[in-house]
Amino acid sequence: MDFGIHIGTRGCLTSRESVMAVAQRAEALGYAYLGVADHLIVPMQTGVRYPYTADGVWPGAPTGECFDCIATLAFLAGCTQRLKLLTSVAVVPHRPAVLAAKLFMTADVLSGGRVIAGVGTGWMREEFEALGAPPFAERGAVTDEYLDAWRTLWSDAQPALDGKYAKFSNVVFAPKPASRPHLPIWVGGESAPALRRTVKYGDAWYPVSNNQSIRLNTPARLREGIEGLHRVAEKAGRDPGTIDVGYLWFGPPVWSAQQSPDGRQLFSGSASDMLEDVAALKKAGARHAILYLQRPTIEETLDTIQRFGEEVVRKA
Repeated sequence: MDFGIHIGTRGCLTSRESVMAVAQRAEALGYAYLGVADHLIVPMQTGVRYPYTADGVWPGAPTGECFDCIATLAFLAGCTQRLKLLTSVAVVPHRPAVLAAKLFMTADVLSGGRVIAGVGTGWMREEFEALGAPPFAERGAVTDEYLDAWRTLWSDAQPALDGKYAKFSNVVFAPKPASRPHLPIWVGGESAPALRRTVKYGDAWYPVSNNQSIRLNTPARLREGIEGLHRVAEKAGRDPGTIDVGYLWFGPPVWSAQQSPDGRQLFSGSASDMLEDVAALKKAGARHAILYLQRPTIEETLDTIQRFGEEVVRKA
């Protein structure tokens, strides 16, 4: 199993120096991925519950700070050499299909083929409205059609699409991404539609640990989720073995055992405990573990990256 870091572009990670420091420290310690969260504009109030916290409040709401995730990957391409650069995850309907395909391609070419398009449908209605995006209620259909558009633009010599939400023909889309035949697509989400989307479009499934409705916070629950994915794949005629699995543990490691109704919380306790967690997740079917290591200050963030890198990443 390999490891990555998920960051939100807020708080201590809203400066050039801090983002560079995290990326370069992660690369030096042997992390494989750096994932960047996606928000473009933050409503002052939202009537939609955030799916990944118990109180339904999105952690970025108090400040409203955010960077464009694809632009951030392009910046990271210039200050790293090996890290794979992941949108974690890009909300597909937020950007017109052709524009998003070009942004991803640009970052991929400039990084030497290191970009991964982590994708999702989004959850905040007011953000869609502020962006002038297609209707929130149609976000699943929009996402599927935009993914069709991306793959067509990235791979076809004469790309064309006549869809409900995206239409283009008589165009040249060049250069093509360095990743062939198209950028890897990791599909986020834990719901039944997300599983179907993974089977149809995904190179990997990229679920989050703490969806409050579909919890995947233990290796056993993750294994059940992967088994469900495989059933969907088999029904659709796709070999489940062609679908990779990345797992986002939406929290930092804690070097004291944290108890929950399910037993010791993953990535808590000693380094040995955490290595046992890694082995259990690998046995459950995950190949990549991405952790949210951002802390209140850049010093704490770098210390956490360093310690977890030395005690777990380098020994797993």
